[in-house]
Amino acid sequence: MSVLITGVGELTTNDGPALTDAALVLDGDRIAWLGAAADAPAADERVDVEGRAVLPGWVDSHTHLVFAGDRTAEFAARMSGQPYTAGGIAVTVAATRAASDDDLRRVLRGHVAEAVAQGTTCVETKTGYGLTVADELRSARIAAEEADEVTFLGAHLVPADMSTEDYVGLVTGEMLDAVAPHVRWADVFCETGAFDEDESRAVLTAAKAKGLGLRVHGNQLGYGPGVRLAVESGAASVDHCTYLTRSDVDALAQSETVATLLPACDLSTRQPLPDARQLVDTGATVALATNCNPGSSYTSSMAFCVATAVLQMRMSVQEAVRAATWGGARALRRDDVGVLRVGARADVQVLDAPSVTHLAYRPGVPLTWAVWRAGTRAR
Repeated sequence: MSVLITGVGELTTNDGPALTDAALVLDGDRIAWLGAAADAPAADERVDVEGRAVLPGWVDSHTHLVFAGDRTAEFAARMSGQPYTAGGIAVTVAATRAASDDDLRRVLRGHVAEAVAQGTTCVETKTGYGLTVADELRSARIAAEEADEVTFLGAHLVPADMSTEDYVGLVTGEMLDAVAPHVRWADVFCETGAFDEDESRAVLTAAKAKGLGLRVHGNQLGYGPGVRLAVESGAASVDHCTYLTRSDVDALAQSETVATLLPACDLSTRQPLPDARQLVDTGATVALATNCNPGSSYTSSMAFCVATAVLQMRMSVQEAVRAATWGGARALRRDDVGVLRVGARADVQVLDAPSVTHLAYRPGVPLTWAVWRAGTRAR
């Protein structure tokens, strides 16, 4: 069935300048037409958005949604002055291992539904809270039921009952072999307290040999090798990028590796916000994502991340919206989402506002008015 969305006050396509007095037609799961409202063809259904702004659905390219348990106490302690460290992941690992498949599936579905209701139409999520072959495998299978993209993050933390050497051997061997058929990507937490440069390189090398695309958690807790390793490995993205040297910025600008910024995480962990302005001005491709997880960034709101990027990271509204849509798509090496063009997936959100500027002008206000995900109206 085709749907004509007409009466669009401002149409952000990421495929050219914004259009006014516009319309678009969704046919099945694809965009079939867009242009001036006066030229719109007929369709099976007509939705008049009465001057509201229309833009691509958010592409959240970094989440951790297969988990169980709660880390409220850790958050409260952090707000009282305790520093964030990588070790808190172990609390979620214990809860996730103890949970049933149905419990993990319910939590995942709930968070995806929550995100979609706020305009997110393409979601990546990771394993990484199992850290055994069986638990990582079931996390990957469950993630693939609901998420658009799934990433293997067995290299999230070394379990307390294993040496780093033995665990890296497991991640790059039996665990990778088991999980690979169910995921598209592999990731590694290249950070103090997690995996060092050589260990991270071993994980990425094994994953690449297995045919998986690469991602890196890097430069979150301090300066380190994450960005350089990601660029050298040809990773699609390096995520966090909180602490960057000038050489890191230049390396990103001269590569196809996307700098994925996670401002909600930096606020929650009381880290400095990344220098988005320098990245953009130098020519690096920037994405914004939520990093939704129970420990360091428990939010599914891409609009919150956009508003933070504008109000505190010196991005323009247009830059932030593009980073949260087209940038996320680039971080996933996709050209069918994060953009409104003929043939792209019919992922559309409508704001209860006349322009995308209201996302930062009215921060915290729930502006999502309607959402289509792959052509199906979800809100």
